[in-house]
This record gives sequence, C-alpha cells and structure tokens, in this order.
Amino acid sequence: MSVSVSFHTGTIRAIRSRVGKRRVSAYVEAAAIRQLERDGLAELVADLEAANGPVTAEQLAAAEAELFGDELA
Repeated sequence: MSVSVSFHTGTIRAIRSRVGKRRVSAYVEAAAIRQLERDGLAELVADLEAANGPVTAEQLAAAEAELFGDELA
C-alpha cells in the first residue's frame, strides 16, 4: 500500500541533497521505522517506570558503568 504525505519544501530539498531524487521514499520509510521503534521504546520505559518508579541517577550511573566501564570518565 502506498500513501501520499506532505513535507515542507526545505525538508524534501535536504533529503534529496542527501540521497538523490530516486531514494527519497526509502529514506522516509527508514526514518518512519526508526521513529516507530523509538515510540515503542518510550512506551516500554513509561510502563516500566509506572510499575517500578523512575530510574534514579544512581541506578543510571551503575548501569552506564556496567555497560561502558571507565569509557565515560
């Protein structure tokens, strides 16, 4: 299925300058998929925070240390 969407001229011009005239649809499709993934993650975080409370600064620091070690220091 295909649909038509409207973009500001400057947005389309910027996309075309990056990917060329023939790749605009693929670029927009990929951007929409990434946004849907981000939306899903945001919903998951909201659900987890509703069940467990917000993540504290200490928890975040501990998780970053576990993931990245001293790279962030």
